[in-house]
Amino acid sequence: MERSAIVRVKEGLHARPAARFVKLARAFQSDVEIAKGGKTVSAKSSVKLMLLTVKEGDEVTLKVRGPDETEAMGMLMAYLENPQAGLGEEPEQQPPSTAAADEAPHRPGGHKGAAASAGAALGAVFPYFPPTLEPVDADILPAEREAEKARLRTAIAAVTGRMESMIAAAAPGSADAEIVKALIELAGDEDLIARAEETIGRGLDAVSAMLAAGEALAVEFERLDDPYMKARAEDLHAVTRQICLALTEKEDVDLSGVPEGAILVAEDIGAFELARAPLNRIAGILCGQGGATSHVAIIARNHGIPAVLGLGSAIEAFRTARRAALDGGRGLAFADPDQTLERDFAARIARQEEERQALTAYVDHKPVLADGRAITIAANLGSLSEIDNARAVGAMGVGLFRTELMFMAHPMLPSEEEQYQTYAALAAAFAPQDVIVRTLDIGGDKPVAGIDFPEEENPFLGWRGIRMCLDRPAVFKPQLRALLRANHEGNLKVMLPMVSTLDELRRTRTLIEECEAELEREGKAFRRFALGVMIETPAAVLIAPELAAESAFFSIGTNDLTQYIMAADRLNMSVAALGDVSSPAVMRAIELTAKAGVEAGIMVGICGEAAADTTLIPRFLEMGIGELSMSPAAVLAAKKAVAEYTARAEV
Repeated sequence: MERSAIVRVKEGLHARPAARFVKLARAFQSDVEIAKGGKTVSAKSSVKLMLLTVKEGDEVTLKVRGPDETEAMGMLMAYLENPQAGLGEEPEQQPPSTAAADEAPHRPGGHKGAAASAGAALGAVFPYFPPTLEPVDADILPAEREAEKARLRTAIAAVTGRMESMIAAAAPGSADAEIVKALIELAGDEDLIARAEETIGRGLDAVSAMLAAGEALAVEFERLDDPYMKARAEDLHAVTRQICLALTEKEDVDLSGVPEGAILVAEDIGAFELARAPLNRIAGILCGQGGATSHVAIIARNHGIPAVLGLGSAIEAFRTARRAALDGGRGLAFADPDQTLERDFAARIARQEEERQALTAYVDHKPVLADGRAITIAANLGSLSEIDNARAVGAMGVGLFRTELMFMAHPMLPSEEEQYQTYAALAAAFAPQDVIVRTLDIGGDKPVAGIDFPEEENPFLGWRGIRMCLDRPAVFKPQLRALLRANHEGNLKVMLPMVSTLDELRRTRTLIEECEAELEREGKAFRRFALGVMIETPAAVLIAPELAAESAFFSIGTNDLTQYIMAADRLNMSVAALGDVSSPAVMRAIELTAKAGVEAGIMVGICGEAAADTTLIPRFLEMGIGELSMSPAAVLAAKKAVAEYTARAEV
């Protein structure tokens, strides 16, 4: 079988998405190849796939041959056409802008590197300069070469086993765990192993063969233009180093002794080594190698550790330094700063901590406006693993639970029972606060295994969301039944995506009544939930008064509403400037929706990215919006913005 596709995976098939794609391809018996620009590679090799440099928007051809080719083609095509594929349950953070210098001290004598993770840090230097591994260059007799290959395989298994233990100990779906998964794929890559084994077959020892294979592939990555792909050379060096250490039964320099508040200084450090370090003790990171797109930078940003990478030979100034100061937002680092600079950095760090502490004061804050209207600041979630983060920042329930992520993560449609367990756990975690679950929101741009989607010229205007669900009651009813059964606490609310007509709301209510009757006959406990509408189409805005008369609540999805109002595909960078929520047309649509909801006496919320925009929050509140739902990371800042708005109104 052979099919072409436009790759929708965000940022393309770089490390983590490529690793996920390879793992999926390996699950099938069929041979799988992917072609781009006249070059064809095995889709079961992480290295070969990444070297193909498949970017978002590229056209590729998938070739599948074997006993399970139909199923393989369907699932792999669905992956390529899914913008969120391979990113895990937390989106990968983008490199910080070097323009974000805020009020950082600027003094001569600083060393410039890559701004990898924003923030200021000051502390004692902890040098990490493990010895370079050198090839053994031992001759292996022909009779011993198969045993040497087996020794290599054993070492690889030991390294991947250690990495898998790290994943098991990490928070489910965490970005660190996803990075380690990508490293596992590299360690077990068939091309890397084949190159090393071929060299052993010519009589060289396993350590020398692995170092040579890793270096050869790293050079190929370094030649690429794409910064994400260049950064994968560092991952290859890190992985081959770990394998060679396992072959020689040696351990790297132990990072467990890093003292509290230290600045970690290294020529280079692999993501595997850094992920094992006591990150809560590290105040900052300085490296001679690496850049803002490296996995080390991503780990640093995930943990809020300021970092300057790519210092080159300047790292030598820090090797023997006693103390260091760094500004991760500007990519500046200072070895043994003088007293004046130390005071400047200490003052800035104190301000950072004051700002952080000031936000924590809002964890238990429940915003109430000057007119007595309570405002809910809720979280947008995609999995149960995100619950703890949301609760830790004081999210007042869930304003959007994306059920499609659960469907996309399954190799087949999740059963009613599997869905019930997820929804019940979610509702219990936030009770008595409300949890709004969005019914399955998939379509040609977000396909899932188990549902055959037609080829569409424009899937954003096609068979998706409630349209698909109503046409496939065999898919929709198990979800509705699971939601009815899971509403033990009475705090589950359900909203319908992509609604354009009143009939879609009414047909859904009829299906819910059928599900209730079935559950009653089967003797299964259930509880009716409030049914609302997600406002994201211009049609829904224009019939908002009619929808409000038959809905329990509205939730405005500003991401899609903006692209539909402005007729601008939000994945198309050529028209990205049009995708501005604050444009008069979009704000007018939000205002009309809010007015219809307020007049009908129902709650109106916003669950798109604009809900976290502190410059827009006052305008939303003035329109009558009662709930703002966003990423957990934005909850505290939003609570603060509402409190400040209230304080101004009371003056």
